Amino acid sequence: MTGATGALNGATVGHLLDRMPANELVVVARDTAKAERFAQRGVEVRRGDYADPESLPAAFAGADQLLLVSSNDPVADVTSLHRAAIDAALTAGVGRIVYTSHQAAAPDNPFPPGRSHFATEQLLAASGIPWTSLRNGFYAHSLGWFAGPWQETGVIAVPADGPVSWTAREDAAEAAAVILASHGAYDGPTTLTAPTAPTFAALAETASALSGRTIRYERVDEEEWSAAQVAAGLPAGRTRFLLGFYQAAQDGFFAGVDPLLGELLDRQPRDARDVLQAMVP
Repeated sequence: MTGATGALNGATVGHLLDRMPANELVVVARDTAKAERFAQRGVEVRRGDYADPESLPAAFAGADQLLLVSSNDPVADVTSLHRAAIDAALTAGVGRIVYTSHQAAAPDNPFPPGRSHFATEQLLAASGIPWTSLRNGFYAHSLGWFAGPWQETGVIAVPADGPVSWTAREDAAEAAAVILASHGAYDGPTTLTAPTAPTFAALAETASALSGRTIRYERVDEEEWSAAQVAAGLPAGRTRFLLGFYQAAQDGFFAGVDPLLGELLDRQPRDARDVLQAMVP
């Protein structure tokens, strides 16, 4: 398991430890000290860094499955980092790669991560290694940022609107453990989303019902929105990056929902309403 010192794959390792012996798991980390909590439970910890390709074959050695977390490095060529990891997996003889992708993996996605996820899936398909791509819905914990400070302003103001299947990262992590424990039962792109995909306009109505006061939805001109972000101190490049999310939502890239997540969890997944409920003062 790569990325186990992060929130997503770290939670997946925790769920795997509930399903199999610790000596069947190996955690790969850039900084092994940060994985000490897993070592204390009997999990082998190895050093590996996508940016140091020579470290990876030994880190992946002996793996029947590799949980490959996508890089979130804001300045790196993440597709190249993923290519290095896939090449190392091939060298190490890994049996299957399970990659943390996104439901919006597409070459024409206005949101840059969608394009890099698609490119990585193409690398996986060309590698010859059996692979599973976990196309997770957009992580729900980021809804608080994308919806803005509506609790204070009474307004959800966005530069574009469209349906988004806000999906709890915790649910996606648990589902990944179930899929890994299935030893190859899920192949290729595998979509894991919450059961609903509300628009921001619909979220304003939900927030109103939950808070007991009127929360308005407002569509803001893209240039006006971007200028406001830059004026507030957000770098122009980051502003363009985030604007791509709203544009992708408007174009329907995050609209799809799939029942598989609930089937894997054997319960109803959390959704945007749950997130908003936790945000109500």
